[in-house]
Amino acid sequence: MTDTQIFEPDGRAIPFADEGDGPVKLVLIQEQGLAADVLGVAAHYLAEEAGFHVLRIGHRDGDATLDERVEDAIAVIDHVGIEDTWIGGHGFGGTIARALVAAHPDRANGLLLLGVEDVDIEVAPAIPVLIVQGTEDIDTPASTAEALRSSIPDRASIKTIAGDHLFPMHHPIETGVIIEEYLDWD
Repeated sequence: MTDTQIFEPDGRAIPFADEGDGPVKLVLIQEQGLAADVLGVAAHYLAEEAGFHVLRIGHRDGDATLDERVEDAIAVIDHVGIEDTWIGGHGFGGTIARALVAAHPDRANGLLLLGVEDVDIEVAPAIPVLIVQGTEDIDTPASTAEALRSSIPDRASIKTIAGDHLFPMHHPIETGVIIEEYLDWD
């Protein structure tokens, strides 16, 4: 797997890993409070087996507002030079992705949510949404994913994986395959 690097705009140390060089681009923001490599195996599968370009973004140390975390993600995306990308995340990382896409819809081809937090963030118009949901997830329950899908039924899809909130770590290949099949359908 790819080593984690640190990008330090304005003294903020933001961990990230950049892997693959394929035409399908995906930014993944990890869940807060988990190991930096929690999405590593799924990302590695997508980069090596599916031929994606995957940028994983972690969290700076210390407190930061949601807007500051969005700024961190944008800084890393710009640093790496990724455009025409799906932007997604796991749990709170998905909330950051939602806020980023809501504020900057021109920067995203779509939104990927690995579990959906119960937050009041509108999904930007015309943005497709793929939700991957653990069937036993109590941290980001299926009811929250269903509520989001019902608010934008023409643009949101839900795929399920058996498991709890850590399904991307416990079932990384299955998670990667779902993402690959959805994003690389052509």
